[in-house]
Formats: sequence, structure tokens, C-alpha cells
Amino acid sequence: MGNPHNPDRYGETWPQHKIDACLHVLQRVKPHVVVSGGYAWHFMAPVGHPEYKHGHDHKDIDIYVPKHQVSTVISLLLGLGLRKVTTKYDRLDNPEEFRRYEKVVEDGEHPPFRITIDFFVEKAPLPTTEINGWSVVEPGTLLGFYTQGHHGSSECFAVQAARKLLDKGIDPVLRPELVEIPERSGP
Repeated sequence: MGNPHNPDRYGETWPQHKIDACLHVLQRVKPHVVVSGGYAWHFMAPVGHPEYKHGHDHKDIDIYVPKHQVSTVISLLLGLGLRKVTTKYDRLDNPEEFRRYEKVVEDGEHPPFRITIDFFVEKAPLPTTEINGWSVVEPGTLLGFYTQGHHGSSECFAVQAARKLLDKGIDPVLRPELVEIPERSGP
């Protein structure tokens, strides 16, 4: 979520042109990556769902790349105009082999915007599920990433709904609860 969690802003949506640009990049690397974070929730949500800002995070794209696919994915990202950028995490001893790639998109129709890919080298195979041809981190494992600090935005509707569904033994994949605006309690 690009902004702090604010229930007064429930119902705001992500700009579709930004999502489309990110999906274009993801489509190119699709056979070589496992999608995580907000875009994993995006693919787990029912097709055609509203793109609520508090539903799941579309500010960046989180991917896990198997070691044997790293050079292929880097080549594809560079070919799409993304460039490696320095982050504060580059200085840390990082067992995840984290990288960030970015590109500023200027389409002439909208103000310029940035596509950011957070790229993690997959040390061991992750539990995944396939949804409509996309390999995504399995929901229970993905929820664990929020407590481990891999991903932020743990207050997203999808994260909260998936946690409740899994607690009841229900698979959250393609469930409408992943994009339903929660009822607010209190004043």
C-alpha cells in the first residue's frame, strides 16, 4: 500500500495503467519466477476484482527467482528497460541475495511512474501454487513472509482475509473475501 493504512481511504483504487504496465513486465518473466507479495495476492483474488489500494499492494513487484534462472530473468528485465538500483539493503549481509530493478514509464498519457521489482534469489524451492498459469507463493507461506519482514502491508484486505480463511481450514485462492472491504468497527 503506497500510503499508511487508513480505513477512511478504503475504496480507493490503484490506477489501472500502472497495474497494466507492471503486468506487462511480469508476463515477460512469468515462466522463470515465483510471484510473491501484493501481486501474488492479485493473482489469488478472483479474476476481474476491484484493484483496491488496501486490498493488496501494487506499489512494487516481488519475485523469487530460482538460481538457475537468475541470468535469464536479469537479461529479460534489462531488455525491458529496467535497471538495477542501489538500496540500503545492498550494504547488509543479505542471505536472500536481494536485488531491485526499476524503470520510469513515460507513456505520454499519464504522469511518469516507476515500476519497481524486488528480486530475491530462491535458495531452496518455495511452496507454490499455480493460478491461471502464474506460479505464486503458497498462501500459508506467503503469510509467513509478513511476520518475517520479507513483505510489508500486513494490513491489506487480502492478507487479513487469507489469515482468517486459513485459520478455518479454507483455501483462500480465488475467494471473494480477498478483495472485500472489511466492515469498520467503532466511530
